[in-house]
Amino acid sequence: MVKTDIKGDFLERDRTASKPRSKAKLNITGGLSKYAVLLGLLLFAFLILYPLFWMVVSSFKSYDEIYNNVWGLPSVWHFENYTTAWSMGISSYFFNSVLVTLATIVLVVLIGSMAAFTLSRYRSKWIDAALIFIIGGIMMNPQVALIPLFEILSWFGLIDTRWALILTYVAFRLPLTIILIRAFFLSIPKELEESAIIDGCSEFGIYARIYLPLSIPIILTTVVLTAFFAWNEFLFATVFIDSEVLKTIPSGLMNFKDALRTDWGVLLSGMVIASIPMVILLVVLQKFLVRGLSEGSVKG
Repeated sequence: MVKTDIKGDFLERDRTASKPRSKAKLNITGGLSKYAVLLGLLLFAFLILYPLFWMVVSSFKSYDEIYNNVWGLPSVWHFENYTTAWSMGISSYFFNSVLVTLATIVLVVLIGSMAAFTLSRYRSKWIDAALIFIIGGIMMNPQVALIPLFEILSWFGLIDTRWALILTYVAFRLPLTIILIRAFFLSIPKELEESAIIDGCSEFGIYARIYLPLSIPIILTTVVLTAFFAWNEFLFATVFIDSEVLKTIPSGLMNFKDALRTDWGVLLSGMVIASIPMVILLVVLQKFLVRGLSEGSVKG
């Protein structure tokens, strides 16, 4: 019995002594992993932010200094690059991009939220077939549909009009928008809808007074995603629009490049002007973007 007790005491002491060592080891491992993740995030941020910083700084340089002093700050800050870019057509391209993007956002939010409301409230084999069709729309590659879309728009006489871009952008953004908003609508308690029906609220009233106000985060998420797509889209804007008056910023910036000598300071100034609205939009709506995506992924 004495030997057993002595052996048990030694084992107990080993356990108690190993606990602080294991905790210290875990703390060291956790600290190292934390710093490794932080270092990786800083490196990732540098890889993203430095090209933007270089673009902004180079937009203030002269043509010769961009080539001779690539990484340094400009010796003379050429603010006139921005006025030159604005007068060379960025103003009209900017207006067209704003108009097309706003129209696309309004149509996508209205049509997408109404479709999502219908798909979230009812259950039938037709609803399931519609969901499969919508998911297929998400997987559609825009480049594959370029020629059929050109033929359809030509038949309706919409080529070289803003509607050619607006309708195309709406068609390609609706599937993802419907899926995201529907997933958010499914998380809304049914008791709210039942109370509204008892109070005599109509179908549209339930949609407008209950579902839409509660889904502001996912609506703003949809606004951000749609705005980035419509503002930066290049392929359709180049193929469907021929007139200089109707070009948007991505396709209009191509006119700043010359076959023999491109004024890169002016071109980079135009790119900075084109980037400012989307940067501001992302900074302002960043918290809603994360919240909408996280809350909308709960059900679906």
